[in-house]
Amino acid sequence: MNTKFNKFIFGLCACCGLLSCSDFFDQEPDHIIFAEENHLSNATDTIYSVTGILNKLQAIGDRTVLLGEVRGDLVDITSYANKDIREIAEFNISDDNAYNVPRDYYAVINNCNYFIANVDTAMKNNRNEYLFMREYAAVKAIRAWTYLQLVLNYNKVPFVTEPILSKQDAEKSYPDYDLQAICEYFINDLAPLTERWGNEYPRYGTIRGNDSRLFYFPINIVLGDLNLWLASTTGSTTTYREAAYRYYKYINERNGDNSAYPTGINYYQWEPGTTNWDGISGYISGSLTSENYAANSEIITMIAGDSIPAEGNYSELRNLFNSNVDNNYHVSIVPSQYMFDLSESQKHCCLGTNGTTTYYVPEGLTNHRSGDLRLYWYYSWGWATNRDTGERMETSYIDKHTTQNIHIYRRYMLYLRLAEALNGAGFPRAAFQILSTGLNNEIKDEYVYPYCSESDSIWLSRLDFDNERYQVYTAIEYATGRSQRSPNTIGIHTHGSGWTPMNEYYKLPEAPMPDPVDEDGDGIPDEPVIIAKDTPELIKKQQEVVDALLLNECGLELAFEGTRFYDIMRFAFRQTEKTPEEFLAEQVATRRGKDKVDETLKGRLMNRNNWYLKWKGQIGLY
Repeated sequence: MNTKFNKFIFGLCACCGLLSCSDFFDQEPDHIIFAEENHLSNATDTIYSVTGILNKLQAIGDRTVLLGEVRGDLVDITSYANKDIREIAEFNISDDNAYNVPRDYYAVINNCNYFIANVDTAMKNNRNEYLFMREYAAVKAIRAWTYLQLVLNYNKVPFVTEPILSKQDAEKSYPDYDLQAICEYFINDLAPLTERWGNEYPRYGTIRGNDSRLFYFPINIVLGDLNLWLASTTGSTTTYREAAYRYYKYINERNGDNSAYPTGINYYQWEPGTTNWDGISGYISGSLTSENYAANSEIITMIAGDSIPAEGNYSELRNLFNSNVDNNYHVSIVPSQYMFDLSESQKHCCLGTNGTTTYYVPEGLTNHRSGDLRLYWYYSWGWATNRDTGERMETSYIDKHTTQNIHIYRRYMLYLRLAEALNGAGFPRAAFQILSTGLNNEIKDEYVYPYCSESDSIWLSRLDFDNERYQVYTAIEYATGRSQRSPNTIGIHTHGSGWTPMNEYYKLPEAPMPDPVDEDGDGIPDEPVIIAKDTPELIKKQQEVVDALLLNECGLELAFEGTRFYDIMRFAFRQTEKTPEEFLAEQVATRRGKDKVDETLKGRLMNRNNWYLKWKGQIGLY
């Protein structure tokens, strides 16, 4: 990542005399980081190799966000967007598009393959501790994550697990793996590492002021994603449960064995007791841009970016999403009309200062202050004057893209995927409580277990959210901002849409209560006291409702972060009332508003082949 390291890469690669090929295994001069005699058995070679892999990730950082966001429904492009961005938005990506370079993914994969094949995992120190197993586990997780991104974008990809070191290697025939095959392979590949190395990282301290722990992809989160995608394509309840368990494992072990990693109580709300609609309180804070590693950090994983353009791996996201001098205040990507509509359509529930009365924010307030307030927090706009021409220029800012690094995983994303997995696993009530109240064992006792079968309750109890470690925020604490406890858990919808547990517009479908009967004959009907178990029919209906709530919540919480198109794709795979093609096409085509459906785009996306990138007839064919 520095000049010395780059010289190391180029020097060693030059000695190996790599030849170029014509396909996406093309051997660039620094395509792979070699060690002396192809064996990684000392700390210096190992550190250089791992940081070299992190360097390779930089090349795919921007496109990870852009391919996931610009193809979704939450952004639109301006007239200042370049050809490459415009092609992404139109799902018409050419072979020479700057973001359509499969060899960049394979550069990461090939370096991972080389490391995995050559690192000495048996070597121990004088304390009988394995020296390089942390690196081995971290590199395997990076390889799995990179293959997942590759297959999500290209649909079927050449699958290689041995390092390609020559022209002959590059020209071999390799099998094509689809999404299901990729998920199944890497689930089996990573699972044996989780018990011992699932929460261990290489100990490299800080790199350019950043805690290096933020540069790795936690194995349990990657396993959660692999299982979630696999379950969404197969419908397997067992696989959904494994996904939920893996997300929980990360949460439970993130800060040590049987620790806590709660959601926190960050939120935006209207001032309690006010009806003049000009006072907003609470806080979301700078947690999305803070890149410190702490017990309650929001950011989990990021790809490092260089600080100045001349260094070669400078992220352009700041210039694409924000007005500044470098782009003459002309942004390329702005929130879509659908994003504005989604935000304003939420019913924002306000609490009175007594914590018992509720009222709702009216529609049509200015500055995106109706509905959900997260958009109000991270999006702003205004005017600037061109110092040379005096031209008055409209400006746009999205606070999620203000640093040089590209954020991949964060805490609220993790909880949303846990909820998604629980919903698919047959626990819509537990998934709903993550959105509404936050989750701990007490919440499960009150809102989940009474409706579950005994076997389901036993399985769900494996996800132990201890009441002391996960203290759920109460209504009076939310209304007054005061507490004698240390609450640390809140429903994710409350993050921006007011006090969700008492929101009458945010409910689960329930079975009708039986009519009370006069059992003792005193002429007064007794209240029913027996809670009926949820029927399969009711669970299915609840799952459909929670799935829709979750897709909306992913939009409200994760907008502009690069997950949207993939979220829509994953939700589309498990639709029952529509085909995946119908669901995805209709969702994406509404980016300019439901009354302005892009019929051309909708028609294109009705062909699943057009969901994916293609490159020179060699990759991406459906």
